[in-house]
Amino acid sequence: MERIFSFLEERTERRLTRRRQEKEYEKSRRHTVLGEIWSWVDALIFAIFWVIIINQYLFQLFVIPSPSMVATLNVGDRVIVNKDSYGVELYPAGKKVLTDGRRVERDQIITFYNPEYDSKGPVFDILSQVVYMGTLTLVNIDKNEDGTLAERLYVKRAVGMGGDTVRFDRGDVLIRPSGTEAFQEERDFRASNDLAQGPHRSVESGYYPALESAAVLSAYQEEGLASFAPSYEVREYMKLEGSPYSYVFDRYGYEKARTKALSSFDPSDMQLRSDAARYDNGIYVPEGYVLPLGDNRDNSRDGRYFGPVEETRINGRVIGRFWPLSAVSSLMDNQ
Repeated sequence: MERIFSFLEERTERRLTRRRQEKEYEKSRRHTVLGEIWSWVDALIFAIFWVIIINQYLFQLFVIPSPSMVATLNVGDRVIVNKDSYGVELYPAGKKVLTDGRRVERDQIITFYNPEYDSKGPVFDILSQVVYMGTLTLVNIDKNEDGTLAERLYVKRAVGMGGDTVRFDRGDVLIRPSGTEAFQEERDFRASNDLAQGPHRSVESGYYPALESAAVLSAYQEEGLASFAPSYEVREYMKLEGSPYSYVFDRYGYEKARTKALSSFDPSDMQLRSDAARYDNGIYVPEGYVLPLGDNRDNSRDGRYFGPVEETRINGRVIGRFWPLSAVSSLMDNQ
């Protein structure tokens, strides 16, 4: 029995001695400048590491950079993106895995990699995303040549799904769902399918004739035929003076009217005829793709210009807004 007590006493003294030494070491280390700095650096690195891991694989913060989703989302709003909704992204902008059963559904608000993004190389692309995520969206080192922030990610609404055909006419969206033969106006399609009412037009339909005349006159000027432009086109164009649409208008509708005018000047130009027909026929969405559109239809760079986006390029699903504090809300009901 005495041996047992001696053994326990020895072990206890040894442990207490070691703990006292550890405390003395920690105390001395905290009182040195280098020790204090390293303590903060160590904690900061640890925090940033886990912030990046969470942003990459679970939830990512995102700042709305443009007015394309007004008024559903305004410029400067900060939102939370569920990165796990459509699969696991192995690294920033990388391949997705575990995608089975995780498909994009119509009307969900999504973030995806900009198809028109001018890559600065894979190393910089990944580094800029790591910095962006690690600083909770406060620092974005990815900039264009003119100094403006590059839009690596877009946020839009999933409107056209695989098998759909979507057409655009004077600001209105017409949808022919997969398996059907007739186009439906989007407002009717949304009402009958209990979808969100966020998408809207900013340009009044009554101004479209004037906007189209502006496009036609531009075509005449490009061909050196400005002096032969019809007077009725000039009169219609003059209605834009003093209107709010002199400089901000439906760019897609403008290009549609301009292309059709150019193709009429030279019917033998097969490329122009093909481009004009594409506007009339609409955009077909292949299986495994989504046609993303902004809610602010007349002020959005979206699928009308770069076409459908492959689901594997979709970054995640927007599920909530956390800034500004006055607008904190779930966005699940807007989808």
